[in-house]
Amino acid sequence: MTTPPPAPSPAPPPSAPPSVADGLRFAFGTLTALPVRLTRWDRAAARAGMLCAPLAGAVAGLGAAALGGLVLVLGAGPLLAAVASAAVPAALTRGLHLDGLADTADGLGSAKPAARALDIMKQSDIGPFGVITLLFTLLAQVAALAQLYAAGWAHGALAALVAGVAARLALTLASRAGVPAARPEGLGAAVAGVVPQRRAVLTCVVVTALCAAAGLALGPCGALHHALAVLGALGAAQVLLAHCVRRFGGVTGDVFGALAETAATAALVVLALG
Repeated sequence: MTTPPPAPSPAPPPSAPPSVADGLRFAFGTLTALPVRLTRWDRAAARAGMLCAPLAGAVAGLGAAALGGLVLVLGAGPLLAAVASAAVPAALTRGLHLDGLADTADGLGSAKPAARALDIMKQSDIGPFGVITLLFTLLAQVAALAQLYAAGWAHGALAALVAGVAARLALTLASRAGVPAARPEGLGAAVAGVVPQRRAVLTCVVVTALCAAAGLALGPCGALHHALAVLGALGAAQVLLAHCVRRFGGVTGDVFGALAETAATAALVVLALG
């Protein structure tokens, strides 16, 4: 996951309630590589930011849909459009979500005790588990998007949008109260447990309903299909989250990156299976 700049600008007292702008800056400053200036870095701002996370995903998804559509307009086929769409979220995070996925795969695949596995995840190189996981994840994303673009631009564009939103929505749910941090420092520690469970669930319900409404552009079945895609994405991410908490003792920034990529891939696969 992207990290805040090392020296954020002066922040208001931590006790001051965060504004909507604070939440948006936190969400876009930590979940994208867009040049957003963080004004607060505390638990209250983290709570607001993680509740705004799906908005950051919507921007990534819209960018992916726009580039995929442009590639199609220029005369390329669905496969190249799918590659272009898959590249946008990677570029908007400088590849850090994919890096988190690879690091998490290496940590889980190491079969080492939690402390040693966390050390493996912090290393700059990528091991065989990470390489294999990245390969099949990106192949699944591109294959699903290519199939959907072949069915029509609207199918591919909506899929790219919903995948981006679902990826960040999974992070909102993973930030709920009761989910511990694996380390006392880093982004995982900053956002672990900051979102009250009821607000996390309410956000999931609202965002799923909005994705279903977007799916109405493809008809009533499209609404149900897109809602199921979001639910499938959240389910897959929660399975991974539970395993990581058992294995590492909590979440890290790498785990959050892995959750985002897992959710995005699951959403695309569910839509392609329709």
